[in-house]
Amino acid sequence: MPYSVYQNQLDYAGESELIQLTDRPTRTDPENAGTIDYTVLDAAMARADARIDRYITAYLPLVNVPADFVQIHCDFTRYFLYKDQPTEHVQKQYDAGIAYLEKVAAGKISIAPDTSGAIDAKSSDDVAYESTDSVFGSTGLNGF
Repeated sequence: MPYSVYQNQLDYAGESELIQLTDRPTRTDPENAGTIDYTVLDAAMARADARIDRYITAYLPLVNVPADFVQIHCDFTRYFLYKDQPTEHVQKQYDAGIAYLEKVAAGKISIAPDTSGAIDAKSSDDVAYESTDSVFGSTGLNGF
């Protein structure tokens, strides 16, 4: 599930930082050098999606993405774009996001309903199973 879109990433990190983090020397389309490489950005966003999903599997699928998750997704995407050398600030934001998701996974923080308050983020489509009396007894079919 995508937790943010390109515009969220642009609003959060800014175009110049995204260009700096995605415009890699190994770029396959040199005519677009100096622009955001959306292939690189997509890969980082997919990694961020997967990292969040790992912690909130009990709540999936989400009906709406909570605002906190948009922010965490942007933090994680930025962290993954920095590869092995995130700045101290980027590392702290990533660590804070992990700590938040661990609390969600442990049930210490609940995922709020959507903005209208009508639909809970956790699916309410629970399945209930009911058992009837056994058709088979110790001597074969009961009553037959």
